[in-house]
Amino acid sequence: MILFPAIDLKDGQCVRLKLGDMDQATVFNDNPAAQAKAFEDQGFEYLHVVDLNGAFAGESVNGAAVEAILGATKNPVQLGGGIRTLAHIESWLAKGITRVILGTVAVRDPELVREACRKFPGKIAVGIDAKGGHVAVEGWAETSELTAVDLARRFEDAGVSAIIYTDIDRDGVLKGLNIPSTLELAAAVSIPVIASGGLASIEDIKRLLQQDCAILEGAISGRALYDGRLDPAEAMALIRAARES
Repeated sequence: MILFPAIDLKDGQCVRLKLGDMDQATVFNDNPAAQAKAFEDQGFEYLHVVDLNGAFAGESVNGAAVEAILGATKNPVQLGGGIRTLAHIESWLAKGITRVILGTVAVRDPELVREACRKFPGKIAVGIDAKGGHVAVEGWAETSELTAVDLARRFEDAGVSAIIYTDIDRDGVLKGLNIPSTLELAAAVSIPVIASGGLASIEDIKRLLQQDCAILEGAISGRALYDGRLDPAEAMALIRAARES
């Protein structure tokens, strides 16, 4: 299992939102590059970065901060938020992003996702953000009629490298991951699934290391890491022990 620490960027700063609301943002670090290096030093192996302004604007807004992150860490970085064209994707991959996450465009233009997977094999993930079981788009500002499973199945044969599944109703409020819904999605498709939204404590890590969660690629942690509810050393020790057992 991979534990991805999250760096959510708003106005050039590392923030955490509450329930996806841009007006409920808590700033945790005004130096995203330093935060990326800190996560690397704590033993994390892969970063999850989201351009929150970009998700609403439909184009990259925090590009300078993302480039600073890439310069500060040797860890692979997956990036989402406002990436809506093949040119955007190509540009970020050229700058060193390991994997690009497509969210809104996966609903609006699924053929673009397929084309991106063909052009950049292994480099494209789909972000599925669900509110009440239905997919939300445009920075979570709009909810569609699609269910998470419906959307995931559209890309079953496309070559998507991972699905990042976020339960918006739990995001940033430390309620714990929505394991049942995440496992339901993971069982419905052959694409690896990453759990996101609500990871609150070491108990969530222990739950993720149980046998039924072995089908998941990993999970994303944000607020719990920033406010000290999740000890990085303890979490990574548990994960390493599970890998070695």
